[in-house]
Amino acid sequence: MAILGELVRRGVRDVVLCPGSRSQALALAAAAFEQAGLIRLRVRIDERVAGFLALGLAVETRTPVLVITTSGTAVANLHPAVLEAHHSGVPLILFTADRPLELRGIGSNQTSEQVGIFGPAVTWVRDVEAPSHTGFDPDYPGQVAHEAYSAAAGHSSTPGPVQLNLAFREPLSGPVGRLPHLDEHQWPEPTLRRGLEVEHAPNTVVVAGHGAGPQAEALARSIGVPLIAEVSSGSRFGPNLVGSYRDLLSDPEFGGRVERAIVFGHPTLSREVPALLERDGVTVRVIRAPGAEPYNPGRRASSVHDFASHDGGPDDSLGARRWLGTWVQAGRERLLADVPQSEPVPAEERAGDFAREQLAAFREPITRRLLVETVWRLTWPHDRLVLGASRLIRVADAVVQGKKIAVHANRGLAGIDGTISTGLGIALASQDPGLDPGGASGGTLGVTRVLLGDLAVLHDAGGLLFGLGEARPRIQVVVGNDGGGTIFDGLEVAATAPRDALDRVLYTPQSVDLRALAAAYGWEYRTATTRGELDVALAASDSPTLVEVPLVR
Repeated sequence: MAILGELVRRGVRDVVLCPGSRSQALALAAAAFEQAGLIRLRVRIDERVAGFLALGLAVETRTPVLVITTSGTAVANLHPAVLEAHHSGVPLILFTADRPLELRGIGSNQTSEQVGIFGPAVTWVRDVEAPSHTGFDPDYPGQVAHEAYSAAAGHSSTPGPVQLNLAFREPLSGPVGRLPHLDEHQWPEPTLRRGLEVEHAPNTVVVAGHGAGPQAEALARSIGVPLIAEVSSGSRFGPNLVGSYRDLLSDPEFGGRVERAIVFGHPTLSREVPALLERDGVTVRVIRAPGAEPYNPGRRASSVHDFASHDGGPDDSLGARRWLGTWVQAGRERLLADVPQSEPVPAEERAGDFAREQLAAFREPITRRLLVETVWRLTWPHDRLVLGASRLIRVADAVVQGKKIAVHANRGLAGIDGTISTGLGIALASQDPGLDPGGASGGTLGVTRVLLGDLAVLHDAGGLLFGLGEARPRIQVVVGNDGGGTIFDGLEVAATAPRDALDRVLYTPQSVDLRALAAAYGWEYRTATTRGELDVALAASDSPTLVEVPLVR
């Protein structure tokens, strides 16, 4: 109770817990804090789901989120979310309940070595022994809570997950009692560390990988250079944005002439970006993302910084303006060249054909490109878009144009784990009115759309479960269902491996009835096979909805 109160005092507002005997005191204390209006509590029965739900909450709020579990395998099930949080720099505080010292190492039920179970994925761990009859130092809860919060929030290094392993003796809980008094206090914010002052230099590009944020776009515009921005970078907008950047990076007249690259975030969606950064003759400056490791392929970065700035306006020389203009223009032309074009129709034949054209557009079969472009078109700044680690995020990265919207993806390790749960956390956090009196702060009227493949849905099917009384946000899980892992069809080995072996061990075909799956978990279900049906299916709904879009392999 005391440690939880100190974390709330320091700024923790979201708590996710799973039920369990050894953690019952923590769970009941969290319920009391929720009843007092001090926290938002989410309850899930699956620890892996809970971990990714907390990840999504923390991604959206940018504040440490507390996760409470019981002992044993419950702790181990947090590991996938912990790894993603570590590599993405997402702040999580893990309360893992444990046996006291006298019950460890003797074969006691549900007892394992929980301290250090996450290895280097957590940079701060404390093992707190169960209180004895003499109690504990009254200052201790405040001290350990301050250390945990500061470490998770990145006050002295990068943000990420931390673990507080709490031992409990029987009796495991009692009456909650009066909540501790939580006086207001201003806690110091982390200070920016090593910065890069960017000067003008010829043939420069700014590369924005996942999580780069709007600062990458601002710098590219400030110094007047092309912006190469991945779809989940948070930088894919603005006048300097380059379309079809993969083609241009492979072109000797464009990518071949780059002399300096300033890299933000964590690029993960192309082979052309790391190839550029590893090439001789290219000076690489890295602005590290919040994750554990700076992005530095080939270890060729001449310097790594925490932020970048530019004093002055863009380079107005003829060479600099031509460099920027040719990149932006060529990118637009190549992007438009990839759009399927219909045969021109003579004017005399077009008269009266508007209705037929509209009907033909309504009946247009859905391709992967049409799917991602439609979802992108219907997503606005008050919405949230979550992209799963599937073939669709790569299609989106290749074809969608610039737009200043909130796009999220688990690209720290780029796994398909927990995509639905992460999206639910983002949806709950973005749509929650907040904890201020009257609910006047925070909350949007938008919808969260999670775009992913069928295998990613099945991998996180448990994330669809809402417990009784749990909040149900406005969310659409949009499934491009091509019956398996078609992303593996793009591997080089697919051209030589026996088709039946490739299908069994990589493509892994499936025929799950997603309508029945949605019904089992109480979600609305819609299907779309044409452009018109997709527009109708993606109309905002107040209920969680699963939209299935059949695709051809």
